Amino acid sequence: MDITKLTAMEIREKVINKELSSKEVVKAHLDRIKEVEEDLNAFITITEEEALKAAKRLDEKISRGEELGILAGIPIGIKDNIVTKDIRTTCGSKMLGNFIPPYDATVIERIKANDGIILGKTNLDEFAGSYSTESSYFGITKNPIDRERVPGGSSGGSAAAVKAYEVALALGSDTGGSNRQPASYCSIIGIKPTYGLVSRYGLVPLSNSLDQVGTFGRNVTDATLLLQAIAGHDEKDPTSMGIKKVDYLSKLKEGIEGMNIALPKEYMNMDMDNRVKGKVMEAVKVFERLGGNVEEVSLPHAEYAWATYYLIVVTEISSNMARYDGIRYGYRTEDYETLNELYIKSRTEGFGEEIKRSILAGTYILSSKEGRKYHEKALRVRALIKKDFDKVFEKFDVILMPTTPNLPFKIGDSVKNPFEMYGSGIFNIPANLAGLCAISVPCGYADGLPVGLQIMGDRFKEINILKAAYAFEKVLSFGGENNGL
Repeated sequence: MDITKLTAMEIREKVINKELSSKEVVKAHLDRIKEVEEDLNAFITITEEEALKAAKRLDEKISRGEELGILAGIPIGIKDNIVTKDIRTTCGSKMLGNFIPPYDATVIERIKANDGIILGKTNLDEFAGSYSTESSYFGITKNPIDRERVPGGSSGGSAAAVKAYEVALALGSDTGGSNRQPASYCSIIGIKPTYGLVSRYGLVPLSNSLDQVGTFGRNVTDATLLLQAIAGHDEKDPTSMGIKKVDYLSKLKEGIEGMNIALPKEYMNMDMDNRVKGKVMEAVKVFERLGGNVEEVSLPHAEYAWATYYLIVVTEISSNMARYDGIRYGYRTEDYETLNELYIKSRTEGFGEEIKRSILAGTYILSSKEGRKYHEKALRVRALIKKDFDKVFEKFDVILMPTTPNLPFKIGDSVKNPFEMYGSGIFNIPANLAGLCAISVPCGYADGLPVGLQIMGDRFKEINILKAAYAFEKVLSFGGENNGL
């Protein structure tokens, strides 16, 4: 039996039933990491010693017959912009290359409380600010499906680690598609929860009004299991909502008979690879066969989503990156004479090119008269985009659209064509602007490369997208490996 090929739920069951020890599970996955990591580069930090200690504690807990958490014995990867006590958190940047946090993020506390075992911190675009995991100070992560291609970003390390069987589950973060786009490129499940469902306390901020912690798994049940463990109100996060907790796992199999499903014409008519569109339209027919009522709808402000997002995200990046000044923590240049030199050289040497571009753009918008006008207009358009979705969700339960307009691009192509890279998030961005929930589900392969289907739902209606994704997954019968339509 190859332990690493087991689903998260299977691992949990076998550990609880003492068919496998937690130590055996952890060692198998650590061996797998050692086997593939030199080429894949999905991890920045591997916490072997801490993981083995956690496994030993769990095995002792099982031997005493104590109650176990829902993540018992499951190996998990953590995107390296989520702080972990006494384990370095780099955000993929030289700026935080040696930063050791003194506390755990709330989602980390909840994973540990549920007996999940953290194997390490995964690679990401610097400060989660791009779409390919090529801008990390710690090197490029490769796509396990095709090592010449990117795994997507910014959560590319987490997605690649799950796909490559290095871990069963992983956490990512999603600002404008950073969970869903890499899930699509790596042919796994990526969930972006409603803004406010999962605590952001301990998530290093890129864009406070858009960021949300999300989950990865090789099937819908597994990704839902991790969401179940981390969701819920947190008094340490002022954006966390105190809503009643839902048992998502118990409702997954309810089916979608009679579910009202929207197909937005503006998004389906946007420029995209015809192979992607073809696979998505085949998936739409599956939902009709499953008993869903599919109807075309209009989201009239769709064409303004990307520009709106960019104006908002770069201004918040500029504000958030201001804290890295070489004084309080993080990288500090060794060669300076004046305070201004300290600031300038520390930031010049500590930040990569991609994040510098965002800082410059955001600072210009915030500091110039014309820029502020555009920013204010973007905030108004964001409200209009939200209203478009509110109107659709008055009648419909979920919305279907592609996860990305393209197939995974080759490593290095983002430099040649940055617009294609940034455009890969065009279908994801609206969920962040409107604070909605969304999931990317594999819907097949085109010329050997994966295509993702995005299912979007109303705020705090995660159960609708999860049921729809689960029903679709069962028809394709991929479980952990999607062979596609």
